Amino acid sequence: MANQFHLPDIGEGLTEAVVVSWHVAVGETVALDEPLVEIETDKAVVDIPSPFAGTLLYQGAGEGATMEVDALLAVIGEPGETWVEAPDRPSGAAPLPIVGSLEEAPPAGPPPRAQALPMVRKLAKELGVDLATVEGTGTGRRITEDDVRNAGESRPVSRAPMSPVRKTIADRMTRSWREIPHVTTFDEALAQPLLTARDELGKPPLEALIISRLLPLLANHPLFNAFVDGADIVERGFYDIGFAVNAPQGLLVAVVHDADQKSVDEIGSEVVRLADAARSRRLSPDDARGQTFTVSNIGAVGGRFGTPIIPLGTSAILSVGRADPKPIVDDGEIVVARVFPLSLSYDHRLIDGAEGRSFMADLIETLERP
Repeated sequence: MANQFHLPDIGEGLTEAVVVSWHVAVGETVALDEPLVEIETDKAVVDIPSPFAGTLLYQGAGEGATMEVDALLAVIGEPGETWVEAPDRPSGAAPLPIVGSLEEAPPAGPPPRAQALPMVRKLAKELGVDLATVEGTGTGRRITEDDVRNAGESRPVSRAPMSPVRKTIADRMTRSWREIPHVTTFDEALAQPLLTARDELGKPPLEALIISRLLPLLANHPLFNAFVDGADIVERGFYDIGFAVNAPQGLLVAVVHDADQKSVDEIGSEVVRLADAARSRRLSPDDARGQTFTVSNIGAVGGRFGTPIIPLGTSAILSVGRADPKPIVDDGEIVVARVFPLSLSYDHRLIDGAEGRSFMADLIETLERP
């Protein structure tokens, strides 16, 4: 009997995934819980195990294709059994299994005619654009005037769909900017005390030292570890600190859970592990969600000041820039010193300007502490 397997939701808010590669070809056998297919979600590349043992009869999509959650991913049955989708089944109905011998597929017919309105076809003719070579971006992949004009431009133009990671980043950034009234305050802190402490500790990741020094501040300023839920302010008594990772597939946030219960060395080891997992696209869903405050070390990529966007479900984010040398006034004298540019964005619905400046002043004091 053929068993249908639909794409499961393996992460919070997952709506779609891209098929990276199949570990089992149609006609090959697969064991229970054996890796069946590798997919890319908005956070990582993961293997999906087979929930059945048997012969793979059907693959729901080819490599590189995007599938929605709950779409038919695979059909697994008995040796010698075959399965095809019924051609006249109602839209949305489950495909029906067909048991019997595998027959040769009928020859393919002519390719379908490109979907385009008459006015679009006329424009394509005027511009000398072959509609068969144009990928439609309209509803139902209908070819639009813009698609034809882009194809007819003399300058090279490329168009490609967003990856799941980039699409998720875009959606979340847009929603955060739309829902949260951002305020960003800027300042600088002397860098040498923290850099000296880092050398004395064996050069752990800078994020580890910043996180360890932030924890007492978050306890003293609980609104920075809180979030707005409707008409409520939710203050959290735990500290799961996120930090930004510049991964090849896009900017990701990895989370050091229960950071207040870890030493600097333990936080440093966790930062290294999570960053490696993010860059190799192996970050687990639990390691990529649930942050209560976020740190972004933009100095690692040469950045200084910025206006960081607050992650959804939090109230603030701290961006630390590159510690360049610059002239400063020290006890009435002009000297050259390295300073950290600091950019603190916070949710103005629950954090007022005075509280924001108070947090920044305490942050500077703790970073400059010997």
